[in-house]
Amino acid sequence: MPTDEAGGQGTRPVLGTPDDFAPRPARPARLVPYIVIALIVAVIAGGWGYVMLRANGNPSVSADVITFDASAADSAVITFTVHKPADRAAMCRIQALDTKHLEVGSREVDIPKGRSDLEFTERVRTSSQATAVHVDYCDLV
Repeated sequence: MPTDEAGGQGTRPVLGTPDDFAPRPARPARLVPYIVIALIVAVIAGGWGYVMLRANGNPSVSADVITFDASAADSAVITFTVHKPADRAAMCRIQALDTKHLEVGSREVDIPKGRSDLEFTERVRTSSQATAVHVDYCDLV
């Protein structure tokens, strides 16, 4: 252990002992920066939650594809169900796609009010052979 032999005090630490130093002053309260950071994080999280909620579109209307037939070269047939509030009308967009996932046909279907769960069978005209048909979206009107 290094010692200060020039002082003649024997073996003593060069930098001193903890008792040789003055006590540290009390640190000021640093709670305010943490509160500001927490508020900023809460605002950002709330904003992101709002964006994610709005990105779902209209969650009160949903459609489920039961079956589709895309064997014809100029049309495709889809059977689907729509779930919505009984007292509201809706509009659904059907989309037909080819092998490259390009749209080859689409159609908008009006869903009347009166019942909440409805089943539809619709034909979509296509510009070329479709390989898939799906319900793109449904919105309340």
